[in-house]
Amino acid sequence: MREERVIALAGLFQAIALVRAIAVRGGADAFALRPSLDSIFKIDADSPADVFGGVGNLRPGLETLIAQLDGDKRDLAITRMAISVMRVESKLARRSTMLGKLRAGIEAIAPQVAGIEIADPSITARLAALYVDTISTLQPRIVVEGNPQFLRQEKQIAQIRSLLLAAIRAAVLWRQLGGSQWRLVFRHKQYSMLARGLLAQCTLSGT
Repeated sequence: MREERVIALAGLFQAIALVRAIAVRGGADAFALRPSLDSIFKIDADSPADVFGGVGNLRPGLETLIAQLDGDKRDLAITRMAISVMRVESKLARRSTMLGKLRAGIEAIAPQVAGIEIADPSITARLAALYVDTISTLQPRIVVEGNPQFLRQEKQIAQIRSLLLAAIRAAVLWRQLGGSQWRLVFRHKQYSMLARGLLAQCTLSGT
């Protein structure tokens, strides 16, 4: 169960790290972007790893998680976003109507994804609109820090909002597996060790 929680955390931190990259540099790694966006549509996956298409797709998330937990190369902007995402997801969990609206919106977009690149602007635009209609109405809103030049561009804004939706998806999984902010605080060393083990598995398997 703890390893599954780490997988959910890695998914959350991968999405947030991608948001940070887009906000600061204007773009993000396409390899990491695809499984994060794909996870939005994995509503009824068989396992936490399946939500992201396998642990191998979470290498950037595991690396980010380790850096954040160990503190040597911690990015405080990522920490702040992670806390905000968890708090917003906690509020979302109590809004059954909004949860239903989210699920219906995701299911409506899903057929469009077939046969098209998941990061296609037409997909991210619809995901971003769904985010605006649902998650962004919850207070306090998730604040994204970065270069104003990129935070004003329509393409980057759509990608950021889509990835925040992916972060919420991972936070839902984290909570479903028994995760909480307090558990993360008190067991951060244990989670860091487990994340390193999963990262080593990725390296050994060549993924």
